[in-house]
Amino acid sequence: MTKKVFGRIVPEFSQCNDFFYNGIPPRGIKGDYKLICQQYKNKYRFATLYSPISCAPLYSAYKVSRSDAPRPKDEEWMYEPQLIDERRSAEMQPIENIKVEYNNQASLSDYQGSIYTKGHLAPSQHLETKEDKESTFTLTNVVPQREGSNNGQWATWEKEILNIKNRCTGDMYVITGGIPFIPPKKMNDKVSVPEYMWSAYCCKDFQNNAGNLHFPTYAAVGRNDPNSPEDIVKKDCSLSNNEVHYCVAKMSLKNLEEILQKRLNTKITLFDGDCQASSVLNKPTKLNS
Repeated sequence: MTKKVFGRIVPEFSQCNDFFYNGIPPRGIKGDYKLICQQYKNKYRFATLYSPISCAPLYSAYKVSRSDAPRPKDEEWMYEPQLIDERRSAEMQPIENIKVEYNNQASLSDYQGSIYTKGHLAPSQHLETKEDKESTFTLTNVVPQREGSNNGQWATWEKEILNIKNRCTGDMYVITGGIPFIPPKKMNDKVSVPEYMWSAYCCKDFQNNAGNLHFPTYAAVGRNDPNSPEDIVKKDCSLSNNEVHYCVAKMSLKNLEEILQKRLNTKITLFDGDCQASSVLNKPTKLNS
């Protein structure tokens, strides 16, 4: 008998804490957020911390899997029924099935005619099965992302995570999110736009011959606006004209947490115990700036 899964919007992530290192979500984040265990076809696929006020996620958390399964050819975008009414379905539903407008999550019409693409936080290429990949196409897992960022260095960073997974011998945990503008900037006067994308991974068990890869943790922050100042990430990364002003800065987990603390005005711990390696044989490699 198939085990049923109930309740995606939850008071705590305990129902889907497998997506967090040691089963412990990030600490210190404050605000009016909904905790979503992202459910698709009766299975939890990843977890999202979501703001109904901003109509956007703050982050999504998942475990990376290498897979040869292709990106879904026919993308079917979905929405979260329980954000409209908690009595509705616990399953994400195809967007075409909704008949009314709603105010606490993005819709496809919000992106139409805008300068933004739908930027995945948990990207389909990082999840394993066909159903896993399909589940990432929910509007509660995307943020307004400029094309130069989404298809530029940020895409390179996502591919790098897959390369790092090849040297990770245990579970690899990733948390990816967006840093809002101060003051907030909104798409279609509704959906919060991130000024920066950020991401961090945790792999406590890894091959000793990891080369120049970084273990057990590493992180990145990417520009999502060509006009933002250079205090966090430089504008010109000297790559190509298409990628100038959408640079990605790689950094230690501690440096990312310091940036998040400054911008979100709260002390944040992304991984329990800073994802310390569990074996003396797995010593962290030296972090390069």
